[in-house]
Amino acid sequence: MAQTATRTRAAMLEIEDLHVEVEGKEILKGIDLAVRQGEVHALMGPNGSGKSTLAQVLMGRTSYTLTPGTVRFRGEDITKWTADKRAQHGLFLAFQYPTEIPGVSVVNFLRSAYKAAKGEQISALAFRKRLKEKMNLLGVEDQMVNRYVNQGFSGGEKKKNEVLQLAVLEPDIAILDETDSGLDIDSLKAVATGIQQLIGPDLGVLLITHYQRILNYITPDRIHVMMDGKIVLSGGPELAHELEQKGYEGLRKDLGLEESPAEQSGMPAVRT
Repeated sequence: MAQTATRTRAAMLEIEDLHVEVEGKEILKGIDLAVRQGEVHALMGPNGSGKSTLAQVLMGRTSYTLTPGTVRFRGEDITKWTADKRAQHGLFLAFQYPTEIPGVSVVNFLRSAYKAAKGEQISALAFRKRLKEKMNLLGVEDQMVNRYVNQGFSGGEKKKNEVLQLAVLEPDIAILDETDSGLDIDSLKAVATGIQQLIGPDLGVLLITHYQRILNYITPDRIHVMMDGKIVLSGGPELAHELEQKGYEGLRKDLGLEESPAEQSGMPAVRT
């Protein structure tokens, strides 16, 4: 298969001078970032800075307009690729706000997603065995996968379900859009521990977060701070502690930056 042949090479997601507009308004203003398979990068920033917009663009959402800039995966320009083609080639997006799918059980959804992403057929029995291995690894109970996708799920259950999808699909690069959003302390620890168990040489992660707290459980190789649609600072894991001490406002003052209107309102630049 073409997908299998392509995925024998180590993966790298490269973002170069990426500018993105929505309804004529520029949201991303020249993003440069590279995530290699086996690396964990944390992308942090205040609400309204463009983090979730970047996640949606990387996975191929069509309501955004790319102006200058390129997104490459394994050296190929993927800016014209559909979301399903990106998934087939090893990209994955965990949503900040997972959608409910009434009438479709988690197990059937995951089996369909697996067949679509991998391009191969798998029997219900074989898939159940594979799924059970991942459930045991993440501590997911049987009753959750027999329920309809995210229907009636708590915030923690929705995010656990996203991590279970990540485990089953085994992508090369995963974009996790504020997986810690809306979680209490216990749920955050459970979700972060699940992600940590999946991190390894075969998985690269772009972990998008507003808060430092998830980094108490997941130590990134690099941290990038985004403000007003631009990455304004990058560094090692120690940057998280600097942010915790100064806050975004303190860092903004150190860098001589002003808040954008979206950041001033505390709302995302574009609702997704």
